[in-house]
Amino acid sequence: MPKSLKNLIKFICFFGIGVLLIWLFTRNFTPEQWTQMKTALKKANYWLAIPAVIIGIASHWFRATRWKLLMKPLGHTPTTLNTFFAVMTGYLVNLALPRVGEVTRCGILTQYEKIPADKLVGTMIAERAVDLLCLILLTVITVFTQFDILGAYFQKFIVVKFQEKIAGANMVQIGIGLAILIAVILLAIWQVRRFSRTKAFITIKAFAKGMLEGILSVGKMENKWSFIIQSILIWACYGSQVYIAFYCMSETAGLGISAALAVLVIGSVGMIVMPGGIGIYYGLVGSILELYKIPYEIGFAFGTLIWVVQTILVIVLGFFSLVALPVYNRNRALKNSPAASGDK
Repeated sequence: MPKSLKNLIKFICFFGIGVLLIWLFTRNFTPEQWTQMKTALKKANYWLAIPAVIIGIASHWFRATRWKLLMKPLGHTPTTLNTFFAVMTGYLVNLALPRVGEVTRCGILTQYEKIPADKLVGTMIAERAVDLLCLILLTVITVFTQFDILGAYFQKFIVVKFQEKIAGANMVQIGIGLAILIAVILLAIWQVRRFSRTKAFITIKAFAKGMLEGILSVGKMENKWSFIIQSILIWACYGSQVYIAFYCMSETAGLGISAALAVLVIGSVGMIVMPGGIGIYYGLVGSILELYKIPYEIGFAFGTLIWVVQTILVIVLGFFSLVALPVYNRNRALKNSPAASGDK
């Protein structure tokens, strides 16, 4: 199957899942709820979204400069602009082709900065691991500081749902499930053993070694505090965007930092589950804001507002980066050319 056709099918599948999730989250809306949601979006003060957009740009810039710190121990120092353009182009690609953006941004720096792709993939994995750790820490802090509120959410949407699934299953279904799980594990072990004797495995092993070198670059950084501070700044920007966005709608203007942290955590989970958060982000935000006495339809509208602003920002900066990359690097090459040096 041609790669372009595979990508098209992938896009249609994820888009279809997103539409299905939107329907599932809104299928029980009454006409009055639809009216309230539309009214909330119409009367929202979108001018207040401008500071959130500026902070959003800052978060992407910090992500680019933090990524540079991971490359320095490997002996590579790309320009900040090229790194920023690569990050934004990757985000743009992810909207259309989920999980392809990470490969794209590594490919851009390989092309323009001549950095080995395997090492870049390693640094990217290290970066993702740090972000996951930050999200876990934020989740723990949010849950323990608001246990009376968020404990009810986890009880309702996770514990109860899991108990219902277990209670609804009989011994035959449980036995079949365990048998399938064991069969999958045994099949995976057999395939790994077969694959380990092929030439392809040797190639992948060499690639993995480069990736590991990139991951270990975290421990080799000279300025670890700069990396930690920039990681904190990235997530502080994310939380600030949500907090500022509360003031765009009169119904959410009274919410504080605690609610912003809860939205940040649950919204980030939605972004992980579905690339770009399409279909799921608004529903999760709506459900979490219900715990803060915000009607679900208003919370859904708020989630939609944030998602749309963030997505437009990624699209604008992503396309700008695509156009700017060749222009910036062409001018850079001209400045560094022997002819230019001779003229000086």
